Amino acid sequence: MVVLCDVSGSMDVYTRFLLQFLYGLQNGLRGIETFVFSTRLTRITPLLRRRNVQAVLARLADTVQDWSGGTQIGACLKTFNDTLAASLVTAKTLVVLISDGWDTGDTAVLGAEMAKLRARALRVIWLNPLLGSPHYQPLCKGMQAALPYIHDFLPVHSVDSLRRFGQLVARLLA
Repeated sequence: MVVLCDVSGSMDVYTRFLLQFLYGLQNGLRGIETFVFSTRLTRITPLLRRRNVQAVLARLADTVQDWSGGTQIGACLKTFNDTLAASLVTAKTLVVLISDGWDTGDTAVLGAEMAKLRARALRVIWLNPLLGSPHYQPLCKGMQAALPYIHDFLPVHSVDSLRRFGQLVARLLA
């Protein structure tokens, strides 16, 4: 499994909750690579392996240079696809993106990079915290560009939504 999590400004309200989830995921399962992004991609797998979640959160804030910045999902996915996907993503890999889909970059790049991920991976799962709202509609351009390439579009706003995600992963990996 490869996880790419948005830590841009629009995700600030969810970041701590999601990073605690990623910490548990990374330490509970084997074979997971974890990255965060805003305007650039940062691998955080080794940082999540520390014993204390509070120390992890403090270290992440110091390590990730564009924390709470703008969002360029397409450019970050391009970096991932160009430099890391060949060694990390196969037809057996679940790729999980966690983002609200707000993107200030070129949405054509986002669509093209999502198409590459979908072609390479077993499944592309997008977890969006806004999807937990009953009135949410994926109208922003970033989500519109990504949706055609997503196998599963799920909310990630509560412990219950994380449990449903876990059940899906368990079915897919069984």
